[in-house]
Amino acid sequence: MPPGSIQEAWDNHRFSVRLVNPSNKRHFSIIVVGSGLAGASAAATLAELGYEVKVFTFHDSPRRAHSIAAQGGINATKDYHNDGDSVFRLFYDTIKGGDFRSREANVYRLAQVSSEVIDQATAQGVPFAREYGGLLDNRSFGGVQVSRTFYARGQTGQQLLLGAYQAMSRQIAAGNVELHTRTEMLDVVVDDGCAAGVVVRDLLTGEVSSHSAHAVVLATGGYSNAFFLSTNAKASNATAIWRAHRRGAVFANPCFTQIHPTCIPQTDETQSKLTLMSESLRNDGRIWVPLQEGDERLPDQIPEAERDYYLERRYPAFGNLVPRDVASRAAKAMIDDDLGVGPHRNGVYLDFAEAIERLGIDTIRGRYGNLFQMYERITAEDPYRVPMRISPAPHYTMGGLWVDYNLMTTIPGLYAIGEANFSDHGANRLGASALMQGLADGYFVLPVTIGDYLAAHLGEQPPPTDHPAFEAAEQEVDERVRALLAVDGRQSVDHFHRELGRTLWQQCGMARNGPGLEQAIHEIAALREEYHADVRVLGDGESLNQSLEKAGRVSDFFELADLMCHDALYREESCGGHFREEHQTPDHEALRDDDNFAHVAAWEYSGAEPHILHKEELIFQNVHPTQRSYA
Repeated sequence: MPPGSIQEAWDNHRFSVRLVNPSNKRHFSIIVVGSGLAGASAAATLAELGYEVKVFTFHDSPRRAHSIAAQGGINATKDYHNDGDSVFRLFYDTIKGGDFRSREANVYRLAQVSSEVIDQATAQGVPFAREYGGLLDNRSFGGVQVSRTFYARGQTGQQLLLGAYQAMSRQIAAGNVELHTRTEMLDVVVDDGCAAGVVVRDLLTGEVSSHSAHAVVLATGGYSNAFFLSTNAKASNATAIWRAHRRGAVFANPCFTQIHPTCIPQTDETQSKLTLMSESLRNDGRIWVPLQEGDERLPDQIPEAERDYYLERRYPAFGNLVPRDVASRAAKAMIDDDLGVGPHRNGVYLDFAEAIERLGIDTIRGRYGNLFQMYERITAEDPYRVPMRISPAPHYTMGGLWVDYNLMTTIPGLYAIGEANFSDHGANRLGASALMQGLADGYFVLPVTIGDYLAAHLGEQPPPTDHPAFEAAEQEVDERVRALLAVDGRQSVDHFHRELGRTLWQQCGMARNGPGLEQAIHEIAALREEYHADVRVLGDGESLNQSLEKAGRVSDFFELADLMCHDALYREESCGGHFREEHQTPDHEALRDDDNFAHVAAWEYSGAEPHILHKEELIFQNVHPTQRSYA
């Protein structure tokens, strides 16, 4: 981190980093893996600066990236509502929301550039909602007491991605970005200790090829699909960052996973994914359960006096807008006490009756119409007439590849941005901050800091793809593919993935404890051994083969799940989304241990247990860590 005050750190750092002359940028090539908000914004900006950029995505179009699913909004500190917001308040809310487990300097920088992100997106034509006077409108999100979330109905991620995509498309047309769709990265190539390129597989033909560059940027999202059932798109996976980890990139805080409180409840055992309902709904929806255990009455038959608006009761200062980890644990407690609702008694109500009566149905439809429509299509229930049913579900991952202030991993020349890194959210991400971080990294941070690395390599060429390092990486990829195809077992990939997810959810999900984590580590090891002995991968490696794609990704999930459980077992405290049942307050809130765990747990790949732990101490000079309170 840069020296000096956090208020001046980013400006001072931008002045102190080495720069690449505009006429020299065209001599450098950069690979960007991933085409969501972080990847598309980085590719567009780097190409605008003059770098040669290659983009790889396993989608048929960058517009299908999972960023479109971030519906509710994006945070920034414009303070149009004049309700007391500031850069420091966004910084403080983020540090506190993450339960004091993130770096001060990174978080302050994020808050600083947040307003620039809104200006950039507005200039691109992103149709943010506006007030009568013409200013951009805001709404509130969990964990804060100001309105700082900019939104485009319930489609904010999609609209922001279209802005970044059109900027990248401009550079594709200009010949500065080379886009490779339906192409999955299967390994990072490291030569002489530095990132030199990637090995990819064409998902349509099965062809494996190598691509070299001066630097590689991973913008491939998070790893919640390790749980099998999550709000992530089914194709979302951890292969890119995990293969980088195997090559030497340290993995930080893998146990910091976020459970989102506003998901449509699971309906049966064969379900393949879960659907997120935006946190923005908690602005106007009130969350409640019946006061009576096992109450099977319909919601309109339960009078007000027999309802428990438990978040408003327990957290009066924030009410239904407490942070996600707090809201999720509270919902779980209600469900565990047999106060759940719905056919499987696994949800709670999110009720808009009061807001519709107060604001009118047209106002609610204008704010959330597409979300209500999506809910009705999935459940066949009209949320304008009956309350939504919601429950907690795996959503976001705060852990990821460790990066320094420049967003570079422990492999020189290899960068991780957006959800692929660990840097900004600590143990819990505040709602509407994922879009903020992805675009801040891509538009404003990485394009500055990557020059500091590249400037030292002016005049050098990356190794050719027939270099021994590339040949060795390609051979390893080929061996992994052949090994999976050769098993010829009896069980499908999804069977093993579902079993892995069940173990993770039960033992390393919303609540964890020592014995359960030790059991999970044992179960994962046994299941992984069974997987490599009895998985059945259909087809071959020389054509379109989705069974093979999933097999490789699930193989990586097994290794990552093991590390997640080891990290959770090591961290003998509760903080944010990491809730160890042995460490809680009398009110059942997370109880931190700042004396022993105020650090980033960064794990180095060893090839086998035990994992190698490195600690980055967290120094708080501008905020004082306290027991979080939202009452």
